[in-house]
Amino acid sequence: MQDFVATLPAAQQNEFIAWRTAKNQHERLLDAYWQQVESKRKGRTAKRRSTKFFDADDYVWTFPPTYKGPQLSGELDKKWSRYLASQEKKTPSKPPTPMPGLANFLAAAKTHYGFVPARISEKEFKRRYAAEALSLGLSPEQVVRVYALETGGNGTADMQAGINPITKKGKPISSALGYAQLLHANTIGELVKHGNTFLKRLEQMRASARDRARADELGRKITSLRAMLKTAKSVPNNWYRHVAFAKTSKGYGMHAVNLDGDIGPWLQSLKLRGLKDFAKRQGFTNLSGEELELMNLSGPGTGLEMMQPTGLTVPTPNFFSRRAYYVNKMVIGKTSAELLAEFTRRMDNGTRKPGAVEFAEAFEEVSGVRRTGLQEPEKLPWR
Repeated sequence: MQDFVATLPAAQQNEFIAWRTAKNQHERLLDAYWQQVESKRKGRTAKRRSTKFFDADDYVWTFPPTYKGPQLSGELDKKWSRYLASQEKKTPSKPPTPMPGLANFLAAAKTHYGFVPARISEKEFKRRYAAEALSLGLSPEQVVRVYALETGGNGTADMQAGINPITKKGKPISSALGYAQLLHANTIGELVKHGNTFLKRLEQMRASARDRARADELGRKITSLRAMLKTAKSVPNNWYRHVAFAKTSKGYGMHAVNLDGDIGPWLQSLKLRGLKDFAKRQGFTNLSGEELELMNLSGPGTGLEMMQPTGLTVPTPNFFSRRAYYVNKMVIGKTSAELLAEFTRRMDNGTRKPGAVEFAEAFEEVSGVRRTGLQEPEKLPWR
């Protein structure tokens, strides 16, 4: 940096040094703030063993400090940017590994597990999802409102975060996939938890298949799912190990099950049902779509903590890592209650979009089918 300063005229040297000094001081304040947040979080984790309720002393009650010091002039800012670019060329950093996309998930699934998901129409995927959700005790309002927020109300079954579901343009920004935007680590966790049940259900579907082609299709699917389950269970069953494994090619391949017309709606509905069951065990019932989404976004335990009387009034940095807080623009500068209000605003807007309207209609259709007594597995058209 000193070599850069030496290239500047005296006035700009003073300007730059004043700016850099202020920025360094701000970074130290930020570091101290996030260290305090982390310390409080560790304290709550320890306290959680003896109580699920927290008081004011368990939280940081301010938001991260914002930079209020001097800014570089336009000319000096350009010089500084050119200098940084030249330094990067001298010592190029390793380019970040690109985020995997649908093509990666599909290719890995075929390579490692011989799995090719059976793709179905968007309308039929929503219908099957609605049937699964209702059978698991999820309400149309819960599911459609989560969908409306996670996808903006127009998401498709193969929607990945960062990709426009209509134009298919963009770059993946995470592995989040589908109506509730499951991460690939979520998929691995659900397979470990419910995989044996998935296999039994597919076996029942094969036994009642209407023709040989359908039975053979389900047989191939069963073989692939067995291989996935065996691989998934070879990894220690905890979130952090699932996250690490999800970044491998074999982990990518498991994520493709979300696209399958037989497995995807079922797996994703079970993920939401798992949040509801977790909340019930902690004494929270009748969750709204907003509350279910809070658990989906921040994690089950953290989401419930944010719903407590004290937690609702606390700044959201208390509940997110430093990086996650700044990446998720929706949470910045809000308390938990304000975040829930933002969910409501976005959900209200999203539920008016065509995709959400179609999803709500799917629930109405399935509910009508159920009233006619056609809910038995062998009579549903995808069995």
